[in-house]
Amino acid sequence: MAKKVFQFMADGFEDIEALIPVDVLRRGGVDIKTVSITDSNIVESAHGVQMVTDVLFEEIEDQLESADLLMLPGGMPGAENLNAHEGLKKALVKQFEAGKMVAAICAAPMVLGGLGILKGKRATCYPGFEGKLEGAEYTHDLWTTDGNVTTGEGPAAALPYAYSLLAMLTTEENAAGVAEGMRYLHLMDSRMM
Repeated sequence: MAKKVFQFMADGFEDIEALIPVDVLRRGGVDIKTVSITDSNIVESAHGVQMVTDVLFEEIEDQLESADLLMLPGGMPGAENLNAHEGLKKALVKQFEAGKMVAAICAAPMVLGGLGILKGKRATCYPGFEGKLEGAEYTHDLWTTDGNVTTGEGPAAALPYAYSLLAMLTTEENAAGVAEGMRYLHLMDSRMM
């Protein structure tokens, strides 16, 4: 049975931090749904790109406990909009306390920090948001996993962040196969910039 993931979307999300993980996880056989926390299935990125989400928060609120992973893309004001949604914050705390995976990238780890989820954890975020990782040890890495919490630094981290989540949800071999098929391993072997 495929692992189940919900990624929460708000206006002002960072485009590639939202779409790359969805792409990678779907390629890897994970059942990932994009969830609008607004009253519309259409959300707009920080760069003016409109995206149609799979579902609205209210439509799946009673299914959240069945998720293997709840994840947040970054971007501003997207991360602030996510942080303002009480239902989402309750779901993140329940997921974390159940020992199940939570993930956030760029500015969005501030949501986890404000909920106390990062206390005593190693975590990363977009530079300048370190002060919002309440109680965490800031790593400054592209991505960091500590227990059931994974955080990513920013747009350039979207691919390795997504592959690491895929490996944890499925297998290292599956993640490596997806990375190879997307030519990521070739990119990392290249000396070109």
